[in-house]
Amino acid sequence: MIAVAALAVGTASCDLTLYPEDAVSPEVYFKSESDFEQWTNYLYKALLDDANTVSRYNADDMVDKSMGSIIQGTRLASDAMNGNNEWNWNMLRRINYLLENSSNCEDEAVRTKYEGITYFFRAYFYFQKVMRFGDVPYYDKVLESTDTEFLNKPRDDRGYVMDRVMEDFDRAIEMIPETKDPNSARVTKWVALAMKSRAALFEGTWRVYHEMPDAEKYLEQAAAAAKTFIEESGYTLYKQGEQPYRDLFCSDNAKTEEVVLARLYQFEALNVSNSVQFNIRNDAQGFTRRFMNHYLMADGSRFTDIEGNETMFYTEETKGRDPRMAQTVLCPGYIAVDETATTPNDMTSLTGYEPIKFVASAEHSGASKGTCDWPLIRAAEVYLNYAEALAELGTLDQSALDVSVNEIRDRAGMPDLIISEANNNIDPFLASCYPNVKEGPNKGVILEIRRERTVELVNEGFRQWDMLRWKEGEQMVNKDKPYYGIWFPSEGLYDMDGDGKNDLEIYSQVQQSKPADGLTVKKIGSDLVLSEGTYGYVVAWSTLTWEWNDREYLWPIPADQRVLTGGALTQNPGWTDSTNFN
Repeated sequence: MIAVAALAVGTASCDLTLYPEDAVSPEVYFKSESDFEQWTNYLYKALLDDANTVSRYNADDMVDKSMGSIIQGTRLASDAMNGNNEWNWNMLRRINYLLENSSNCEDEAVRTKYEGITYFFRAYFYFQKVMRFGDVPYYDKVLESTDTEFLNKPRDDRGYVMDRVMEDFDRAIEMIPETKDPNSARVTKWVALAMKSRAALFEGTWRVYHEMPDAEKYLEQAAAAAKTFIEESGYTLYKQGEQPYRDLFCSDNAKTEEVVLARLYQFEALNVSNSVQFNIRNDAQGFTRRFMNHYLMADGSRFTDIEGNETMFYTEETKGRDPRMAQTVLCPGYIAVDETATTPNDMTSLTGYEPIKFVASAEHSGASKGTCDWPLIRAAEVYLNYAEALAELGTLDQSALDVSVNEIRDRAGMPDLIISEANNNIDPFLASCYPNVKEGPNKGVILEIRRERTVELVNEGFRQWDMLRWKEGEQMVNKDKPYYGIWFPSEGLYDMDGDGKNDLEIYSQVQQSKPADGLTVKKIGSDLVLSEGTYGYVVAWSTLTWEWNDREYLWPIPADQRVLTGGALTQNPGWTDSTNFN
């Protein structure tokens, strides 16, 4: 009885309408800026690109020990696709939940800022969904378990979804203050403008090359967003030092003059790191000769126009090229960060063309030891978005080229791209790399902008998506286009760093060098394969051939999700599953 009486008194003295102080609820949350910041912090981590992932995307430019499911064609509709940028909707609930409860905050400036940031993430969320799946169901409210009609709705047309994406980007641009983040780690108005240019360019060019309507609408938005960014943001290209391009990508702190948004890494204090530098060696990453041939000569002429370029050896083909080549690829004379001696090419790379972009000092070479900040968006990309959108629209002129592509070329130390010259003298090599570019008065400059994009943005996670939106997936597989690397005229001894001393031997039967010579030794047929037997191009993936299937342009809709919706979710073209739904 005493216990019961005590419970009754205790209950009577409590107001059961109050929320517990140690629990989060909509009525007591989103009151302060710290609430908004904590809530949105998770969106940065969950949704924005991870350096370890995107630096390993394979296409026609770079190969490694694992070519990925798109090229290999190994995806299945039954695969689990629960990544945040795949068929997972948890982050959308988090986004819409904030927008539905933000009115709790009485500070209008704080509320407006974080609503804008959240609109950015909703736009980004759906952009990622459309890139992968095309049509997807669109939701702008928090769904409850009783919302059966919404939970089982069909996919919305990608055009409808992308229009909502553009609207959300516009809200973000309007609502987020113009102030730059000092570390380029937070979403700002300029981040939203830059990302809008990326998303609109993707959708516009997808529609051009996949023959869908309304391409111009998105291309115009891409150009307008990029133009505003260029004219008003204050971001420019990083130009300090003797090798600004190389330094941009091996800096512990993002170069905030150019990097608009970055994923930050700090190992010592925060234990946050990446394995980008480790993966380059461990995965034997290698650029293809096809990619290397995109680099012009330093005087602006074409390497692929030089007689005999096809069989030019490594030490010759790398001479006198666009300076970005030696700041991206391990070329003769390469000196690693904090070292004084040259590093010879030891042919660890599958093609012999080893990346040095994102490679810092040796202390960062171990797994999870990388601390260089990863650029998610930088000004150079926006410049390229601007030029490409105008070129596809047919409205590009020399002045627009001068404030975009030619700014990038100037930083590299390269001559200007002249629009009339590009259109009147189309590069046959580039035309062979991008056969789907239609004939027309702007074909030449479109190809040259693609050259610039290929060289400038390599290994930053763009190439796979570029080839998909340009409908050039067939160029990424090796059925008719082997993954060629360095040309070796014969077996024998080679000086790979150009210091006059041999440091590599390749042989087929009898090794010439002795262990005491200290050479790297590779046996033809086991350590590397040459296209002509004992001479020719190094061939990566010589024993496996992949053929392109157009279904790979879009991800399959997960079969279990189709079952849950009773077939309301239709399957993408070319994909089959076991659901028995059409």
